[in-house]
Amino acid sequence: MAMHLLHAIEELKKKVLALSTLVEERVADATRALELRDSELATQVIEGDTKIDNIEVDVEEECLKILALHQPVASDLRFIVAALKINNDLERVGDLAVNIAERTQFIASQPPANVALDFSTMATKARTMLKRSLDALVENDVHIAREVRTSDDEVDAMNREMYRAVQSALETQTDNVQLLIHLLNVSRHLERVADLATNIAEDVIYMIEGEIVRHKTEKYL
Repeated sequence: MAMHLLHAIEELKKKVLALSTLVEERVADATRALELRDSELATQVIEGDTKIDNIEVDVEEECLKILALHQPVASDLRFIVAALKINNDLERVGDLAVNIAERTQFIASQPPANVALDFSTMATKARTMLKRSLDALVENDVHIAREVRTSDDEVDAMNREMYRAVQSALETQTDNVQLLIHLLNVSRHLERVADLATNIAEDVIYMIEGEIVRHKTEKYL
C-alpha cells in the first residue's frame, strides 16, 4: 500500500507541475500581449484556456482518488490537501490570464491613453511572485514561500497607484472612459494574480510545516 501511495503522489506532483508550467506561460503571454498591444497573442491565450481547465479537472479527480483509495495521513495528507487548493488557484490564475488577454484585445484596438500606467513593472512583479511560489512548491522551500508573502503588499500598492491615475484621467478624458476602465481592470487582474500566488505560497507553508498562515501577518525577512 505504501509503495502504491508513493507512486500515486509522485504522479500527482507531475500533473500539478505540468499545470503550473502551463499557467505560468499563459500569464507571461497575456502580459506580453498587453505590453506589445498584440491581439493575436491575446487570442492564443484565450483559446488555450480549455487545456488548463481540463488539466485542473484531472488533478482534482486524481486527488480525490488518492484520498479514497489510500487514506493518506500526516505529511501525505497535507500534500493532497495543498495540491487540491493549489490546483484550484492555478486554474483561477489561468482565468485571470484570459481576462487580461480579453482586455488587451480592446486596448490594442484603441489609440494609447494619455495616462501614465506602469503595467510592465506590475506585471513583472506579479509574474515573479507566481514563479517564486511555484519554485517553493517544487523545491519544498518555506523560505521562498515566506518571501512571496512579503511581496504582496508591493503589488497592492501598485494597484492603488493605478486606480488613482485612472481616477484622475477620468475627470479630464471623458471620451476615453471605456479604455480607461479596461486599463483599470487589467491592474485589478494583475493584483489578483499576485494574491493567488500568495495563496499558493501559504499552501506550501502548510504542506511543509502544517501551519495555517493565511490570517497572519508575515514577519519573515
